[in-house]
Amino acid sequence: MSKKGKILVAMSGGIDSTVAAMMLHDEGYEVIGITMKTWDYADAGVSQSKKETGCCNLDSFNDARLAAVEHGFAHYVLDLRSEFGDAVIENFVDEYMAGRTPNPCVMCNTHIKWNALLKRADTLDCEFIATGHYVKVRTESNRYVLSMGTDSTKDQSYVLWGLSQECLSRSIYPLGNYLKTEIRQLAHDYGYPELAKKSESYEICFVPDNDYRNFLKKRIPEIEEKVGGGPFVLSDGTVVGKHKGYPFYTIGQRKGLDIALGRPMYVSAIDPSTNTVVIGDEIDLERSDMHVSKLNYIKYDTILEGFSSLTKIRYKSTPVASTLHQVAGGIRVQFDDAVKGIAPGQSAVFYEGADVVAGGIIMY
Repeated sequence: MSKKGKILVAMSGGIDSTVAAMMLHDEGYEVIGITMKTWDYADAGVSQSKKETGCCNLDSFNDARLAAVEHGFAHYVLDLRSEFGDAVIENFVDEYMAGRTPNPCVMCNTHIKWNALLKRADTLDCEFIATGHYVKVRTESNRYVLSMGTDSTKDQSYVLWGLSQECLSRSIYPLGNYLKTEIRQLAHDYGYPELAKKSESYEICFVPDNDYRNFLKKRIPEIEEKVGGGPFVLSDGTVVGKHKGYPFYTIGQRKGLDIALGRPMYVSAIDPSTNTVVIGDEIDLERSDMHVSKLNYIKYDTILEGFSSLTKIRYKSTPVASTLHQVAGGIRVQFDDAVKGIAPGQSAVFYEGADVVAGGIIMY
């Protein structure tokens, strides 16, 4: 019998989850490894070179299983392709067709991975689950509080804002207090020198070539016929050219517009109802407020009117000072200073210091 009981560890075959499993094993947990299959590269016609750098492929499964076998704990593969396709991929396509920019990692974490892990943990009599995310969780005032990891360059709290109190209450994050450089050294110490040197992929797992436009074309073969040739317009409505289809553009995009107006132009708005893409100068990207809905509260069970927050509007953006106001259907975020590139469909995460107060989806 282990000293600390059973724990189910999500293992992708990468450095972070492998080291997390090894650390928990050393701490005295009875580790059970689980690798989630969410996507099949073979069905997507992805080249072998791309398979080698992504997740959800045979190599990553074998790496995870080998690590488990070498350290004497069980390992399972959980097939989530059906659930993932319904909840994540279809949402991804629908959001782009609605003129918004989705974040599939948030959708996957919120609606697929943690629910699947908890169900399998219950089946295997595991009290806790663990992942290799760089975040921390603590209890405060009878709530489970998610906060940023020590390594600010690796912090992943932004993509976990959708986790429920139940999920957080049963989640352990061994890497939260570590720097990435320390994890690489630990991987080497555990006997995985090649894993310690392995580069990381920041691509969407089901778009391994990082070309979401091509992915949309494969999912909707007639998309170019439906939406190609719509107008590029300025903010005053002046038509200045034709675009390739509004789903192929994102707010703040400058490259790939294929339009020459004598100065850099940026996508500032997308209107799917008229198949219109609005472009303008960089200053046209600035906004002082936004509306956020589909909220999940973490540190507190609600947010008081006029709450002062540091707000992130993208995964790699710097949190900016703002004031939160309760409105019908969500929260209106008033920024202290105008921010650029607010994209409907992306996540907004509200922080108090390093703590995640709440998160939601940007609507407009």
